[in-house]
Amino acid sequence: MPFRKPDGEGTRPTDVTETLVARGTTGAVAVAWDADQAVTALYSAHYRSLVRLSALLVRDLATAEEVVQDAFVAMHGAWRRLRDPEKALSYLRQSVVNRSRSVLRHRAVVEKYAPKGLPDAPSAENGAIVELERTAVVKALGGLPTRQREALVLRYYGDLSEAEIANTMGISRGAVKSHTARGMAALRSVLEKL
Repeated sequence: MPFRKPDGEGTRPTDVTETLVARGTTGAVAVAWDADQAVTALYSAHYRSLVRLSALLVRDLATAEEVVQDAFVAMHGAWRRLRDPEKALSYLRQSVVNRSRSVLRHRAVVEKYAPKGLPDAPSAENGAIVELERTAVVKALGGLPTRQREALVLRYYGDLSEAEIANTMGISRGAVKSHTARGMAALRSVLEKL
């Protein structure tokens, strides 16, 4: 509720502080008789610039708006204790910066102690499908000629090179290529029918 001077009285109550509040950037000064008027004048003149300041610090517009709102609320509550009301804007800026830092510290702590997500584990359905595919592949491998089956198992299960397979099987590298190619074609043919 704005303070009004009673008619005929030249004094004000001692609980209301007469303050000078800067309005805008023109340098014009208006007298505010209470915290409501002073904070309202500051809010209308500087809210947007304070939000931009906070948004640059916290990198989030919604959080920046909350920070600035909290700063205005705190200043309104502490208006009587403000030693130099002419420095109210400076007080607000400092409050916005400090509150923005606090938000960033809080974010860092939350991120540091946030529960780590479990590694991506395959679903039960995926496991069942993989088991069926594995069973089908093993069954199809069983139907291949011995040399083709050996070449494929050594290549894809044993992860051996062509030279190592040739040495293990006691055949030439060309024969390994031939058995591997024929085995893959036969496997593909059997698995496509499933």
